[in-house]
Amino acid sequence: MAEQGNRAALISEIRQRFESEYASAKADKYDSRDLERLQQDDIWVENFLIWRHDVVDDTLKMIDESFQWRKEYAVHDLTESSLPKWVFETGVLYLHGYDKEGYKIFWFRVKLHTKDPKTQFERKKLAAFWLERYAKRENGKPLTVVFDMAETGISNIDLDFVRYIISCFKVYYPNYLTKIVIFELPWIMNAAFKLVKSWLGPEAVNLLKLTNKNEIQQYISAEYLPPYMGGTVSIS
Repeated sequence: MAEQGNRAALISEIRQRFESEYASAKADKYDSRDLERLQQDDIWVENFLIWRHDVVDDTLKMIDESFQWRKEYAVHDLTESSLPKWVFETGVLYLHGYDKEGYKIFWFRVKLHTKDPKTQFERKKLAAFWLERYAKRENGKPLTVVFDMAETGISNIDLDFVRYIISCFKVYYPNYLTKIVIFELPWIMNAAFKLVKSWLGPEAVNLLKLTNKNEIQQYISAEYLPPYMGGTVSIS
């Protein structure tokens, strides 16, 4: 890991090279607000560097992929009114509570998710909406993700969507992930779980925490858990 002085030099190199090697040729693929922020926000650039172990070429590729996604999903302009009301009413994705280390929790209630190619883009935009809202408010403070798989059936399994959620943290919001807590992984998901681990990569695999009702309070206290997890909070 780079020392602080070296990190500053790397940040400067990232800015110069991204401008000359990427932005000049792909200006139409990026949002100008992201290009401006890249030049001004040291923490943002540093998070990309940290996630790519200070390897500049890898960091540039990651920023390129992230910026193209941000424009495709119009991340800067996502608001509650810009998304259909039903995506919020599903209760599939939301931010609520804190884990025992003080990190905000991003919940994915898998049993409420139904695989549907016609609505997939709106569902993905909802994830982007919550993550971008959090990122703007907290400016780099990481999140804990809970994959709540209680009562999950075949119809709820959507590997494309799961991979997208993982990509949000692997590529689009670097250095934002503290851990992924998986609650009650059903046996029908065992094979899929191996895929998920491969998508995360060898380092991020260490962030996976498989839990059940007896174990989840190692990570999250009862005040932020619903009753079926042994908690006291009512989440509608």
